[in-house]
Amino acid sequence: VFSSFMEAKEEKIRKVTSMYYSRPDVQKAIYDFSKNREISPRYFEGFGKRPDSFQYPGDIFELVKKGATSFHCSEEIWQDPLKLSTSMTPEQADELREGWDLLIDIDCKWFDYGKKTAEAIINIFKKHGIKNFGIKYSGSKGFHIIIPWKAFPKNLAGQETKNLFPELPRKIISYIRFQAEEEMKEILPEDFYNQFKDSDVRRGIKCNNCKEIANEYDLIKYFCPKCKREEVKKTTQRKDFRCPECTVVFEIKDDKKIYECKKCEMSSEKSPRNFSRGVELDIFDLIGLDLILVSPRHLFRMPYSLHEKTALASAVITEEELKDFQPKDADPMTIKIRNYLPDSKEGEATELVIQALDWFKENFREPKESKQTDFKPIKIDKFSDSFLPPSIRKILEGIGDGRKRALFILVNLFNSIGMEKDEIEKRILEWNKKNKIPLKSGYIKAQLAWMSRNKTVPPPNFDKDYYRAIGIIPTDEEMKLRNPINYVLKKANIKGKQG
Repeated sequence: VFSSFMEAKEEKIRKVTSMYYSRPDVQKAIYDFSKNREISPRYFEGFGKRPDSFQYPGDIFELVKKGATSFHCSEEIWQDPLKLSTSMTPEQADELREGWDLLIDIDCKWFDYGKKTAEAIINIFKKHGIKNFGIKYSGSKGFHIIIPWKAFPKNLAGQETKNLFPELPRKIISYIRFQAEEEMKEILPEDFYNQFKDSDVRRGIKCNNCKEIANEYDLIKYFCPKCKREEVKKTTQRKDFRCPECTVVFEIKDDKKIYECKKCEMSSEKSPRNFSRGVELDIFDLIGLDLILVSPRHLFRMPYSLHEKTALASAVITEEELKDFQPKDADPMTIKIRNYLPDSKEGEATELVIQALDWFKENFREPKESKQTDFKPIKIDKFSDSFLPPSIRKILEGIGDGRKRALFILVNLFNSIGMEKDEIEKRILEWNKKNKIPLKSGYIKAQLAWMSRNKTVPPPNFDKDYYRAIGIIPTDEEMKLRNPINYVLKKANIKGKQG
């Protein structure tokens, strides 16, 4: 019976696909969105080859003729998606990646509460100055909300934002989830909690990052009393083990519970503060909501792709349509085609990024990668511009290309020599007016805010590519002194060395 049901279901979706994907406007919408993205067709229950890409809009219908029922693509944007490989190192992926969109995948078993979650997230966007975002129906029970790569700062504290994937979008989504739950309290019906008073929601240890229930394991250290062999096993089923050398039954030397979040790839062994007991059920627990977290080469259903289980289209909708939207409105035979990616303003999401990073830093202790001591600013009481290195004075005259790198150098130097925040802002704004094309004031303020909220970072050494990349060639004296701070200290007759 089940086999007959599945055959009838597959026959239905295949009849729809042929008519639907033959539409030139559907082909164009899918093709336009696919540019510089890895794509993969799905053949009812199984995916096609990866990596893949479209060369022409007509490629979509050709794949449909071969049995493709839907199309999926990456949230990462690549120079050449066909060069992707599972054997690539993270560094090679960074080199190939041009950027990424922030994709929030709302998956909720209660459709109306999924819509309310989308409404809450949109309210959060607006509170952070984001006016341009895309909304689409997933084709089943949820929604996909997107903020384009154009909206994000391309450089953050000297790091290229494109390389902060998936860590940065994960932190942003965690922050959005936290804020969305607070926002939901304002838009939920008064009888919400009564609706779920008898709900049998799974309780346990939660991941503080994504708020999902963590997997629980026993980490057991076994000891062989005969040959003294030791082994450690992570298991969900406690049972006796025999020593592989002498076959004697192992004794338990140590035993403890550990928790792991597969989504965030975190373990209580390394990050114990990341887990807490979920005694109180939050709103998202009750409605069974999941904001699927991003991962490298993660694929999602493309706009206007069909869904195999419903035969509905992943249709783009407006904010005004969201409240009254119903799945039937995604009938593939009647939908209108819209652009999913809005024309965002450059850096529009900068405030969201800064706020998310600050929130994450306050709430979670990240593992330290090194034991380097923190740099403490050096206060120079009678500072004179004559103390500044020639390369820095050259930058202060204004530059063309490389303004963001130059900003990073200047901000960190001024901060490192104990310059007051107001003075730093004044100098930076004066410098920006001299640039051939000034940086946007919002970008500068975001970088200054980041500097003031975080530990002091020294400017890069003179032998780094930062200077030559913006047309500045350090002098021999600068190269000998290594770092701009050392040059300032020497001219000010202050002992100390950096770099």
